Amino acid sequence: MELTDRLQEIVELSLLYDFYGELLKDSQKPIFEDYVLNNLSLGEIADGAGISRQGVYDIVKRCSKQLRGYEERLHLLERFNRARECIRRIEEIAQDIEAGAQPAGVSEIKKLAGELLQEL
Repeated sequence: MELTDRLQEIVELSLLYDFYGELLKDSQKPIFEDYVLNNLSLGEIADGAGISRQGVYDIVKRCSKQLRGYEERLHLLERFNRARECIRRIEEIAQDIEAGAQPAGVSEIKKLAGELLQEL
């Protein structure tokens, strides 16, 4: 796996953990956190947890699969990203309006706000 792919996977798993981590078993959380959030190796985690490297690997893979499954069913991260993009766009339009560059931006802000409200 290429470094950029690995980094993208870590970011994805970190975000999924933020949204769905509480749904994992209490015994899985510290192992998953050490691997994804604290960037510890399988060996380091295995030594600290008193289990094999294969056991750590299996827990990390199982948790990753569970978190992705939750997102497939609930779409919380997807909805969060859409909302964040709408807010970013509203901020850009507001700055343009303040600068006098986009007087018609109010209608677009209303449209984006409507999209955000539908997500709720």
